[in-house]
Amino acid sequence: MRTKLRQLVALVRPVLRAGSVLAVLLAPTAVPLPAVAGVLPDTPGAPAAVAPIGTARAVCADTPLRLTFDEDVRVGSGGRLTVHRPDGSAVDTIDLADPASYQRLIGGARSDYGEPHRWTYEPVVVEGRTATVLLHRSLDPGKQYYVTVDPGFFEGHAGITSPRTWRFRTAATPRPGTAELRVDAHGGGDFCTVQGAVDFVPEGNEQEVTIDVAPGTYREIVYIGQSRPHLRVNGSGAGRTVVAYPNNSVLNGDSAMADVPPEQSYCPRRVLPQPDRFNCWRAAFGVDADDFRLRSITVHNLTPDGGSQSEAFRGNGDRIVLDRVRILSHQDSLRLQGRAYVADSYIEGDVDFFWGTGGVFVRNSELKALDLGYISQIRNAPDGPGVVFSGTRLTRAPGVADGSVLLSRIDSRFPASQAVFIDTAMDAHVAPVGWGLTGFDCTTGQQLRFWEYGSTDLRGAPADTSQRLSCSRQLTEAEALTWRDPATLLDGWDPSATTGRGRGN
Repeated sequence: MRTKLRQLVALVRPVLRAGSVLAVLLAPTAVPLPAVAGVLPDTPGAPAAVAPIGTARAVCADTPLRLTFDEDVRVGSGGRLTVHRPDGSAVDTIDLADPASYQRLIGGARSDYGEPHRWTYEPVVVEGRTATVLLHRSLDPGKQYYVTVDPGFFEGHAGITSPRTWRFRTAATPRPGTAELRVDAHGGGDFCTVQGAVDFVPEGNEQEVTIDVAPGTYREIVYIGQSRPHLRVNGSGAGRTVVAYPNNSVLNGDSAMADVPPEQSYCPRRVLPQPDRFNCWRAAFGVDADDFRLRSITVHNLTPDGGSQSEAFRGNGDRIVLDRVRILSHQDSLRLQGRAYVADSYIEGDVDFFWGTGGVFVRNSELKALDLGYISQIRNAPDGPGVVFSGTRLTRAPGVADGSVLLSRIDSRFPASQAVFIDTAMDAHVAPVGWGLTGFDCTTGQQLRFWEYGSTDLRGAPADTSQRLSCSRQLTEAEALTWRDPATLLDGWDPSATTGRGRGN
């Protein structure tokens, strides 16, 4: 088991190290220190500043630790960073020599057997001159701590060995039952991480809880389990609030779970019992709860192109709403299983970058292909709803060839797949055939619901659909009118009046 984990961490660590894929994926920006930050004494080889620091002002108990150096920094090959209580006892340790320990509980996640599930993660994230350390868990509220860093933990740096150098204290959490929580990566809220706010909500929650997330980039995996319904997570604008992490199948999916006992690895609430055994753990932001709403935020899975299946957002509950969000990844970017509504949003990827079991209604959104591939793969049951795209735009990145992308594909295990494109403006990267089948053909595809109506090019001229797959169909005007209504697909549920531009296209 430990050998397997070392191999997995070795595969994904380049995504998180200085000068690596992470630095390429993100525009170069200065990483601001929290409000509770301090400059260290002028000690050769020590970091220039750390955060949080000082006991005059308390910080949130879920705070990451940040160190800023005078020049670009790299993580060393050994050594420990340790958080201590005032009496010197260790609370948490990040040991570079023990990558098998890079695991943490997130959101109280439990497997289908009810056993706790642990995620593999990278505890030290470096961007240029700044290193962010993610502990194995939140600290206790209302306590004092100090931090030591072994020499060599960061290449060429002397470390911090005195218990008097880096001290801080944590604040009390909000009162139980608080229904409005604020997250601020820079220390100005109730919590410093989105997950910290989620974890504050009690299991079995029955009230609507709003989590407002301040501008910033939050390097974390977020997971909301089935026992925490009725959450609203609001960013400060999709261009200002970002949740980003390189989670994927290699790190926490099928590839990683091969040697993990099923009691700890099998996904809860599986819609497709066999295919969904392990693939719930690999999203940057995963939700198994009902009545969830995400608004005005970007979710970015930082896994590089070719780095395996890697959902940015996975929704596996009933009545999930995504409103004015940006969903960024490559393969399997957005996965929705259960009734969901997506409005005024932007989704990008290359292979099956919109997928799941349905039913999902998508309105006024843009789906951008980053490479040749498939926009969607919808695995609904024979008598179940799939996905309707209404008033969407299908665009492409520079270099994506004409005719290289299909609207949807499906294999013979799901012969009744429903993918409906109504009033869609599409660029020439959409192939003339439109649709793809694997393992069967139209002679046995009578249950397919590959439907289309009113397709145009990006200038508004009618699209040529004469070469579409023979078992796909162009809807009539009356049929299109029916399917434009979200309630048709979503069994009477229509949240459109509370999102974006409301009911109109």
